[in-house]
Amino acid sequence: MDDPLDTYGTRFSPAERPAGERFRRRAGELAAGAAGAAMLIIVLVAGMWAIEVADYVLPADFDAYGIRSWDVEGLGGIFLAPFLHAGFGHLMANSLPLLILGFLAALRGIGRFLLASLIIIVVSGLGVWFTSSPYVITVGASGLVFGYFGFVVARGLFDRRALDIVIGIGVAVAYYSIIWGVLPGEAGISWQGHLFGLVGGVLAAWALRRRRPAPLAY
Repeated sequence: MDDPLDTYGTRFSPAERPAGERFRRRAGELAAGAAGAAMLIIVLVAGMWAIEVADYVLPADFDAYGIRSWDVEGLGGIFLAPFLHAGFGHLMANSLPLLILGFLAALRGIGRFLLASLIIIVVSGLGVWFTSSPYVITVGASGLVFGYFGFVVARGLFDRRALDIVIGIGVAVAYYSIIWGVLPGEAGISWQGHLFGLVGGVLAAWALRRRRPAPLAY
């Protein structure tokens, strides 16, 4: 595409474009990214609610398809457990932080968000499978919540973009108290899912970090 012309017909390279034009273009990109991120995470959470309603209405017990620790057949639950919940109260507790943290995690692109989610789900699920008591079934999106928290905070450290750093600091300040959830506590709460979800989020931020060109040698 040709570079834009100013009022006198001068042609600009991308680096030479007026600051106002660059700002408008960047603002437009951020707005489009925010809209896509919001739509995706709303659909994700709405899907979880639809599944929970179906679980409530139908005679089938969907929660049986969660992660069954130390059972090879239960490994498939790693990819299903984040979308299943032990009742509407459990789902409501996860929905708001999932909407907020998921939206912030998706701001840098849908593809990157999906890859980060996959890493978080696998790391969190395997951690639960290996460290929970044998044959305990674990369900819920808590691993994703803690994973997105770790991803958003660590992304600012690894990518070093000003906006990511500001968002990471804001999330760390607003949600620092959830860190206590990675410690063993209340019975029936999977601290393992919280802990390994957080680990998965940090690993995802590192694996998907912005690559910088190697310095040239002279």
